[in-house]
Amino acid sequence: MQKILIVDDERIMLKIATKILSREYETISATSGAEAIEIFQRERPDLVLSDLLMPGIDGYELHRILQEKSAEPVPIMFMTADESAESESKGFEVGAADYIRKPLKADVLLRRVKNILDHLDKVQDLTEAARLDMMTGLLNKISAQREIGKLCATRQGVLMLLDLDNFKLVNDLYGHAMGDKILIRFAELIKGMIRSTDVAGRIGGDEFLAFCEDVRDEKIIFNKARFLNHQLLISAKNFMGADMNIPLGTSIGAVFVPDEGRDFQTLMDKADKALYKVKHHGKHGCTFFGEDNSETEHRILAQTKIILSERNHEAGAYFVDFEKFKAVYQFAQRLKENTQQANNLLEVTLDTNDDEAREEFLNVLIKNLRRSDCVTQCGRDQFLILLNDAHDEKIKAIKNRILTAWQNKNFSGEITFETTV
Repeated sequence: MQKILIVDDERIMLKIATKILSREYETISATSGAEAIEIFQRERPDLVLSDLLMPGIDGYELHRILQEKSAEPVPIMFMTADESAESESKGFEVGAADYIRKPLKADVLLRRVKNILDHLDKVQDLTEAARLDMMTGLLNKISAQREIGKLCATRQGVLMLLDLDNFKLVNDLYGHAMGDKILIRFAELIKGMIRSTDVAGRIGGDEFLAFCEDVRDEKIIFNKARFLNHQLLISAKNFMGADMNIPLGTSIGAVFVPDEGRDFQTLMDKADKALYKVKHHGKHGCTFFGEDNSETEHRILAQTKIILSERNHEAGAYFVDFEKFKAVYQFAQRLKENTQQANNLLEVTLDTNDDEAREEFLNVLIKNLRRSDCVTQCGRDQFLILLNDAHDEKIKAIKNRILTAWQNKNFSGEITFETTV
């Protein structure tokens, strides 16, 4: 009989879930994340059903810890009384197999648990060597294309083409054994990123394919891209040392299905075009296929020339709206590729409720940056600065200059910086 670990700090919820599931499964229970970790290591259940919001170790953290302690992906289903879409979205982003709201309905819970466990049985059936990539454990090229092709023909969701950025440098500088470790780790991250109903495979040396079913929000895929890039860099530094400076990451070309069609090869071509765009706009991110993918280099450069022609001769940074800022940034990325010039994107947040302070802070930014820099306001309290030809020491000096200038003003508001290369 399959075994399910139920975790909830509310004993009445434990009793309800246990009563429902014990009809068809062996159940064990825990009243805290810490107790659940201990039981999991001892009992090795087939599925974890966990409350999302618990004191101490919450559901998200519990999943992360269990995943770290397990050699295999840990199927987990979250339950919560939280009605917000954000919590559901985050649950799927961190790799939950499913998500159910309280109060629990017996028929719904049993059906969803059965779907997860049935899917796990199917995944186990895929362990035949002919269907799996022997290094990563993901589906191999033929199997991935076949399985995802079927999903594209019948389901809705997002098709993703994933490619490792600057992976060749790992093989060249650290050897192919290290390159293999990176590929294996990246595959593990992909497994942890997708749900039980999703499919992923390795289709080339450092190229992967995935399909996320029933995803209709671009933000979810963007968050997955950020997760992969963040975790991959952490793993790379753990493997190769903290001084590892290879800009390792992943670029993702994505396409909505069936919005862009159902023919697998057509969808792959569109995802590849989107991936190409990411690769030529700074890498380490995600782009969805759309009309803007047909924009040529000449159009981008022409637009940038128009923007730059508006530049006056006043001191300080060039302030533009967000759309113009994106065009300037694209142009700067092309210069970076050709000249190796150090361009950095500096994200600045001002924590204040004072509109006058916010306006004055923008003036502080403009006056304390160089004429070669560009700044925009992309949110109520968020500003982006493109620093041209700025290395670490120069960036540090710019931050200090902004902080000092703001401290000399009679306004409140805490400033935080985040730098993206």
